[in-house]
Amino acid sequence: MTKIRIGLAGCGFVSELHMVAYRRVYGVDVEVRAVAARGDHVNAFARKHAIPNAYRSFAELVADRELDVIDICTPPNLHAGMIVEAMRAGKHVICEKPFSGYFGRDGDKAPIGRHVPKALMYQRVMEEMAVTRAAIERSGQLFMYAEDWIYAPAVTKTAEIIRATGDKILFMKGEESHSGSHAAHAAQWAMTGGGSLIRMGCHPLSAVLYLKQVEAKARGETITVASVTCDVGNVTAGLKPEERAYIKANPVDVEDWGTLTATFSDGTKATVFSGDMIMGGVRNLIETYTSGGSLFANITPNTHLTSYQTSEEKLASVYITEKVDRKTGWQYVCLEEEWTRGYLQEIQDFMECVATGRQPLADLALAYETTRVNYAGYWAADEGRRVVL
Repeated sequence: MTKIRIGLAGCGFVSELHMVAYRRVYGVDVEVRAVAARGDHVNAFARKHAIPNAYRSFAELVADRELDVIDICTPPNLHAGMIVEAMRAGKHVICEKPFSGYFGRDGDKAPIGRHVPKALMYQRVMEEMAVTRAAIERSGQLFMYAEDWIYAPAVTKTAEIIRATGDKILFMKGEESHSGSHAAHAAQWAMTGGGSLIRMGCHPLSAVLYLKQVEAKARGETITVASVTCDVGNVTAGLKPEERAYIKANPVDVEDWGTLTATFSDGTKATVFSGDMIMGGVRNLIETYTSGGSLFANITPNTHLTSYQTSEEKLASVYITEKVDRKTGWQYVCLEEEWTRGYLQEIQDFMECVATGRQPLADLALAYETTRVNYAGYWAADEGRRVVL
């Protein structure tokens, strides 16, 4: 079997998750052969994971002729350019969310999240996505969108039930929330392309868009997003410094609260919420209400293991779940988090796709539509009206 050789762009939190998944790929011979990042920490990352080559630039990474796949785990403002560069170099591409975004142009007044009209952002994002999509299609290489939610077992089982029943999805409600990102770039539109709604809300948004297409295929229908409404805000703006002990969000020009509602062409609805001020660990939830039943996908928190403990010190070395601010009291312990949240299944699918040439479950169409609807939401919130797509 031919070995698939991976080059990793970035060595932060998401890269660590991807490395765990690569080590557990089965049935396909995979090796992470290179990693690239600008900081000195790239060498420590390479040593930790026994990666043979460490580069200090993306150009060096894509020039490595031994690599088959470039896995982009960088801040969002770098994604589109890296996708195009890697595709032109003849590499297959895995790219973390979001696919694209608006990060500012010459002449924009800073901070751009407060001054650039979201209608203009939407227009620019659509133009850039068209260029990126064309580059992908011309290359003939695989594009794999690293959206773990549609690989999460609770969501894949929801999809299986929808296929089996053929029931009509009437309403979906999705959420990803936590107490805020520790990353400094998360506070700035120019780095992330938005706030909680795109940084976290893109996950449940992709999931509801995916499930609606599962329904459409099962019923032999064509269903699209017809319109979008949205509201965003900075609900933590008035907090005093001493009130921020557990809330990490401190936005410069992005939202820390957002809710988006998509109306589909069949008249049904889906609402996505995300917030950077929700304590108690990450909330990853999808509720699906159909003509024949209800499905609650509690990715996290779930009740695989509940714990009541009284000593933080004794639990110092024990992982409970992402973003939880304490380990005592009642806790929802996340078991096999990489499996529960779909990271293992995502990378397994991608490696099988590279080996066989088939298209991934999380593909270019999902990446494109998630970004399009997300930015339509920002536009709708900015102008206080429904945006018709």
